[in-house]
Amino acid sequence: MESLTGRLLVATPALRDPNFERTVVLLVAHEEGGALGVVLNRATEVPVAEVLGPWGSLAGEPSVVFEGGPVQPEAAICLARTRPGVQSLVGFNRVSGAVGTVDLSGDPDPLRDGLVGVRVFAGYAGWAPGQLENEIEIGSWFVFDALPGDAFTSRPDDLWPMVLRRQGGLMAAVAHFPSDPAAN
Repeated sequence: MESLTGRLLVATPALRDPNFERTVVLLVAHEEGGALGVVLNRATEVPVAEVLGPWGSLAGEPSVVFEGGPVQPEAAICLARTRPGVQSLVGFNRVSGAVGTVDLSGDPDPLRDGLVGVRVFAGYAGWAPGQLENEIEIGSWFVFDALPGDAFTSRPDDLWPMVLRRQGGLMAAVAHFPSDPAAN
């Protein structure tokens, strides 16, 4: 399978695992050794500034830490988006297009002029070699292209239906699938 780095995994209605039900995951890495991504639509109430001080001023709305996934919830991954025309920044590792990761152990000030904003994730989603490909094959995930703003939307709770609706056709209809079909 070709690398899915930079693409979105959108949980299908069949995926009932509470860690991933109705989630949108941005894959930050996908290679032979496995895959790593962050859940984009699970905001916490913890302000970034409360945990990471000066990084809080770069965080987009909502400027809170997000639950990136069930693996290593004590670890932080930071996604950032570069301003148009910025080709490279020290400490910025491009994932796809204008979106990449930055090292939170550094000083945010040198990055300030080159970034539109950042989003901080506690933990991540990880897959062993072949695991993600199997989950896609059995129908747990839809795979879609990401838009640069997906990881930084101001309305993360709306991301799952929004991504499905923009696909059109049958996928747009899936956006209206009830969370509990038995209660329909």
